[in-house]
Amino acid sequence: MKRRILMSMLAGATLLASTLLGASPAQSADTPVPAEFGTDWHDPITAAPPVTKPTGHSCQVALAEAQFRDFTPYKGTYTPPEGCGDRWSKVVLRLDGKVKGRQFDRLGYLHVGGVEIFRTSTPQPSPDGIEWSVEKDVTRYSDTFRGSRDVEMLIGNVVDDTYTGIIDVKVTLTFYLGKPAAHPGKPATTPDRVLTLGGRSTLTTPRNSERIVAEVYATGSGGGCEEYWYLTVPDAAPYSCQADGGPYREVQIKVDGQIAGIAAPFPTVWTGGWSNPFLWYVVPGPRAFDIKPIEYDLTPFAGILNDGRPHRVEVSVVGVPEGQSGWSAPVNVLVWQDAKSAHVGGQLTVHQNGDLANSSTYTPGSEHRVDTEGHHRLTVAGYVDTSHGRVTTTLSRALRNTSVHRWTDGEDVDALDATWTDEESVTVDGRGPARTTRTQRTYTMDGTTTLGAADRLRTVLTLGDRAAVVESRGGRRTAWSRLDDTYSGDATYTVNVPRDQRHAVGTTSERYRIRGSAGCYDRSLTTVQGVLTEDHGGC
Repeated sequence: MKRRILMSMLAGATLLASTLLGASPAQSADTPVPAEFGTDWHDPITAAPPVTKPTGHSCQVALAEAQFRDFTPYKGTYTPPEGCGDRWSKVVLRLDGKVKGRQFDRLGYLHVGGVEIFRTSTPQPSPDGIEWSVEKDVTRYSDTFRGSRDVEMLIGNVVDDTYTGIIDVKVTLTFYLGKPAAHPGKPATTPDRVLTLGGRSTLTTPRNSERIVAEVYATGSGGGCEEYWYLTVPDAAPYSCQADGGPYREVQIKVDGQIAGIAAPFPTVWTGGWSNPFLWYVVPGPRAFDIKPIEYDLTPFAGILNDGRPHRVEVSVVGVPEGQSGWSAPVNVLVWQDAKSAHVGGQLTVHQNGDLANSSTYTPGSEHRVDTEGHHRLTVAGYVDTSHGRVTTTLSRALRNTSVHRWTDGEDVDALDATWTDEESVTVDGRGPARTTRTQRTYTMDGTTTLGAADRLRTVLTLGDRAAVVESRGGRRTAWSRLDDTYSGDATYTVNVPRDQRHAVGTTSERYRIRGSAGCYDRSLTTVQGVLTEDHGGC
């Protein structure tokens, strides 16, 4: 069996995103559990917390409303809300969607004024139909929302006699009044400008930029092997997805050809992933409906970027075979300006790019095996001379990936146990004690797919999305948080038969925990044969 054909069908789609809300449930926690999946199941739901919203006056704007049947984008115009001013404490995007029949998982994007503000994949529908809602805090794009802008949205889809699901969505923005709360000792959280790259991937920043952050919505997708990049193997190994250097991937950003940032991409599993859609009908994997951008602090390069000239800013993915497509990596650039300076000068003072190590070793046998280990480290530092003095930013980032991939001839057994770590430290030293933020991200994937007797395919899989963040000032801890989002699933069905003969069974669960100096949140979900059997929370 060639698993790559079955694993997912995000075919040719471009890329929408954030906290998924449980829509009106098709079934309640009191619904009896059937012996196997039927023609309907609970609407998609996730354990992640909803977006918190301020109290008081708010204004709402309809951003897009469309039915996606093909690859024709929705195009419209955004106009700022009347009677809500242009300074908001929070801006929340909400997508409401529905689809019924048969359809693959699809990817979508939403652009406002050329800025990508939202990216997600879609759930796969039941024959009777599902509804779902997604919310995202988009306050950081406030600069974009202050003027009239063109809107473009696309969820690439195919509708024919077999794949009948028309994806029906509506997207709104809700603006909450009031200035954002100030945090003593911390800079403003909302950027003054939101920029996109110009022709030939060039960027011209305002000459008084004192902080510059790039965000990259990097995703491997499109139906080819890069959709499952973590399973690719060296060319010498007999497997259906090959890549010269194996599965190690790294997303790099460069300024004028010089590496300015490195990051580990999140190993997203879409809702058709691991050959088994029954794993994801109700509870998606982490981030499947919340495509978070990778952030790179480019402030050490501000002295170079602030000369008023265009500079090349390019994103590349290490490990992708030459000439092979499959990655989407749109870039937004967030800029904070010094209102009291016409020009903020500066200099890049440190650039230490360590050797990139990437080793994949193939061991043949009745059970084939590829062991991979990769790592890379980058340290950069630079200063800017602002109206409030010289500010030095030092950034260090270290990546590591280890994985063991095992499979049999024909890929009837296919297993992966992998861990990615992405550790980052950013220190800002200027007026007053130095501020340091240390972030340790850990992503895990441990799963096995087995094709057994009578064409029964079983997938057992655990995914982890973890992050620990510590903020300090003058060497003393001021804030901390720890996130653990864990998904587990075990589903079996008969392949190569009509849908009503699959006799599918499956149990899935998710526990989302976050605790820290700001409080805690803890929620657990369990489903059996598409019925939500457990939904409880508490710290």
